[in-house]
Amino acid sequence: MIRYYLEFEKTIEELELKIEELKRISDGKDIDISSEIKKLEKKVKELRSEIFSKLKPWQKTLIARHPERPYTLDYINLITSDFIELHGDRRFSDDPAIVGGVAKINDIPVIIVGHQKGRGTKERIYRNFGQPHPEGYRKALRLMKLAEKFKRPVITFIDTPGAYPGIGAEERGQAEAIAVNLMEMARLRTPIISIVIGEGGSGGALALGVADRLFMLEHSIYSVISPEGCAAILWKKNGDFSSEDFSKAADALKLTAQDLLSFKIIDGIIPEPLGGAHRDPEGIAKKISEFILTAIEELKTKTPGKLIEERYKKFRKIGSFKEETE
Repeated sequence: MIRYYLEFEKTIEELELKIEELKRISDGKDIDISSEIKKLEKKVKELRSEIFSKLKPWQKTLIARHPERPYTLDYINLITSDFIELHGDRRFSDDPAIVGGVAKINDIPVIIVGHQKGRGTKERIYRNFGQPHPEGYRKALRLMKLAEKFKRPVITFIDTPGAYPGIGAEERGQAEAIAVNLMEMARLRTPIISIVIGEGGSGGALALGVADRLFMLEHSIYSVISPEGCAAILWKKNGDFSSEDFSKAADALKLTAQDLLSFKIIDGIIPEPLGGAHRDPEGIAKKISEFILTAIEELKTKTPGKLIEERYKKFRKIGSFKEETE
């Protein structure tokens, strides 16, 4: 299997390629090199553990964007049954950058909505690289209203670099669509559980993130702007800036799950397999399912009025300020 390795994983790549080569040599032949293979596999595990124990925010950003990382539809296939995808916003069209529908998680009926980036050039273009148009957000809100009507919990998966900034999207009311989602989610009379599975970029992510419980995968990011966008604004000189600027911006933005948990913006971190979610999609899907079911169990006892009240207080408490009098 051909894997995609990030720059800081090159030493791991070399060892794993060597292991594959040794396995190929010994396959079907009278050569016993299993002890050598086991030594290399142990070394790979130790090396990966060392690298991933001290990741920098920019490196976490690269993992959050990893092309092999599971996307919304992958998780839907892994954790749900009886999924029926619903299409269209009933106003303009269907937006493939946002997918959603009715499903069951452990026999509990839910509505699931999430960003979908797509794999391969053709699908990425079709999904607009996970950047929704206004009709995508209106479709998402239509499904959430359906969940409210039938008293089903809403599960959202967040994974977008941001809302699409094109002229057509602006003409059809991109900012208004996001703003309406924020307002309507704040007063939705059913539980909302959101999970950042990759990138959580700006208002494009927040439009699915006004939730009673917000979780992040261990190596996901959630920020008002991308490190590249931040670097371009702050340090672009003569039309040029470097990856060092991206790293500096990522440090300053405090966009990792660990940072956001310390700021009490999110409610928990879902641990990923060593090496990232793409190393064990089934394992991480199981953990996500456990977090969702625990949250549903906790929230189902609350009345709609109590849900809205606590959701309001939760978001009012985010951030800190100090009042001084003369």
